[in-house]
Parts: sequence; C-alpha cells; structure tokens
Amino acid sequence: MRTVAVVGASLAGLSAARSLRRQGYDGRLVVIGDETHRPYDRPPLSKEFLAGTLGEADLGLEAEGEDLAAEWLLGTRATGLDRTSRALRLADGREVRADGVVIATGAAARTLPGSAGLAGVHTLRTLDDARALRDELARGGRLVVIGGGFVGAEVASTAYALGLDVTVVEAAPTPLAGPLGETMGAVVSGLHADHGVRLLCGVGVKGLSGEERVEAVLLEDGRSVPADIVVVGVGARPCVEWLEGSGIALDNGVKCGADGRTSLAGVVAVGDCANWYDPRAGAHRRVEHWTGARERPDAAVTALLAGGAVEPGVPRPPYFWSDQYGVKIQFAGHAAGADSVTVEAGAVDDRDVLAVYRRAGEPVAVLGMNQPRLFTRWRKQLAAMS
Repeated sequence: MRTVAVVGASLAGLSAARSLRRQGYDGRLVVIGDETHRPYDRPPLSKEFLAGTLGEADLGLEAEGEDLAAEWLLGTRATGLDRTSRALRLADGREVRADGVVIATGAAARTLPGSAGLAGVHTLRTLDDARALRDELARGGRLVVIGGGFVGAEVASTAYALGLDVTVVEAAPTPLAGPLGETMGAVVSGLHADHGVRLLCGVGVKGLSGEERVEAVLLEDGRSVPADIVVVGVGARPCVEWLEGSGIALDNGVKCGADGRTSLAGVVAVGDCANWYDPRAGAHRRVEHWTGARERPDAAVTALLAGGAVEPGVPRPPYFWSDQYGVKIQFAGHAAGADSVTVEAGAVDDRDVLAVYRRAGEPVAVLGMNQPRLFTRWRKQLAAMS
C-alpha cells in the first residue's frame, strides 16, 4: 500500500496511525480530523477538566517528540468515499486517494429537539463542548442533567463538587440498567442520593422553557424543574452518514467482522463508529469505550495490511471505568444475557463492592466499586476465558 488514510483524529484514529507504523507500514499516511485540535483524551472532559483541575495541555494524547511522519488534515470532515478508487471527499473540496482506509469517525452527542439556539443548554462530547460548559458551571446555579448514563452522572458528580444545585432526570425506571443491569444499576446510581443530588427516574422530558436562555426543564408528567444550566446526556449516534452510498454495510455504525474489516476490501473501522462482530455473543456490538478505541486498532491494522489473510482473534471483553463522587467504578464484559449477579466482596450499602455476572454459571461480566485489586483479577479471568 502506498497510501493509507485514517479518517478520524481522536484516540482510535491516533491508535491506528501508531499501529500502522509499529507494524512496519512506511508509506504515505494521511490523518483526517473534523476538529481543529490535535488528538486529545476525552474521559477527563466530564471530570478533571470540567472541575478545572486539569488543563488543555494535559489532555494531549501524543507523546513529546512523537512523529508518525503523517500528513494531518485537521478542521475538515470527510463527506464521501468512492468505493472503486477509495477516494475520500472532504468538506473543503479536497480529495484524498488511498489504497487502504481506516474509518475512525467516532460518534456525536444526541441533542434534545427544540433546544437549538437556547443559551445554557449543552452537550458534552468535544473539547469545545467542555470549554463552554466549564465556563458556565464556574458561575454556579441550578444544573439539570438529562440522562443518567455515565457521562451525565460524571457531570452531576463534578457539578456537585463545585457547589451547584444538581438534578438528574432519567427516562428509564433505573439508571444504567442497560450497561449494568437493573440490580447493580440501582446500586451505582444510588451515589446521587448519597450526596444529596436529586434523581428523578421513570419520567421523560417534554421540552425546555425559556426565551433566549433556558429557565426550566418540562417533564412529561407535568412537573417543571428550574434550571440555569442544562446538560443533555442522552447518548451518541455513530458518525457514518458520510458513508451512505459507498457500498460499506451500515448497521448501528459500520458493520465489521471480528477484526474490524468492513464489507469493502481495503477498508476497516475502529472506535465508537465501528460495530464489530463479537464471537462470544454471536452478534455485532458497538463498543464506545476508551479501552476499545485504544486496543482494537491493532487487530484492524493487522487485517488491513494482510488483506484479510490473517485469522481474526477474539477481542478482549469490553472494559470501561467511571469516577463519581470519589468512587471508582470499573466494569468488564457484557451484562446483557446474564441470568444472575452476585456480590463477591464488599457491601452494597457502602458502595464498596465486587459483583460478578454469570450466565448458566459461567462469568460473563464483573463490576467493581472501589475494588481495583479484585476487579483486575476478575477482568483477567474473563479475558482468559475467551
């Protein structure tokens, strides 16, 4: 291959570029990113960066002096891919022809209909989002977080520590029931009540009130929650619209094999936009976690450079972590499909717990709250079972 283009300049794209060089690719390498920023770390955006304890310089993912001998085309997004020539069309009118393509365009935060143009309403996905939200939180006031997922919970935790009055609104009866199951989802989301943060569950949001600036969140049950600041944390959608008509199969992102290969030869996908096949589950799963964006590009690059001649391995069980109210939460595996969950150590009421999820008696996932040692042991055990 004379030219490989990596579309996406965040962690997954940078990891792919590094892997290409590490695996011996010495041809032309082009990295395309829609943001103007060099690759940066996203997890701290909802925590240390928002709290003001971490600066922008600390977010950089590139090592000092690191040089991948790549052409960086930043501040422009890809708008199309020609299936025959593998030519990438960019929003600024340029075109990049490549022999191999790594799709790493990530995901974009979902917004609340009708909230456009209303001051005080935020999503949190990018560095620019975090800058704007940090400035508002510094003024204090009443914050309403719409969505009780991990990003929403981390923002609530950070804002609570900054002294804001915080309310979390979650449409589901139990926050985090999707990734953690109902039992442990209730335990983890109990951290809000432990710290005096209001948690309103089982009620949807009807809309927002306010003319130029948000004043309240209107709930479907008729209640109105006063708000000076609103953070919408209702998930993210994979950024794959630009691939429509390219011949690449799309299904909740880019549909891939167990090694990231797409339906188009010479094209692989990694990161939040990639819906990889999971041999353990016998189904495709889109993994939106830092560890997946860091680890999986190695396998995808191997497949790309080998032209699919290498038998794909089994990806490690997904792993993610979250820091909320001083508690370190770690999770590995898949809670979906588990028929039991048992507490193996610690106490639920103390939010100091190690829980193991099993299906037909076999461990399929593990959750730790302030249990890093035991969690690491169980995580290794899950990986060894693959």
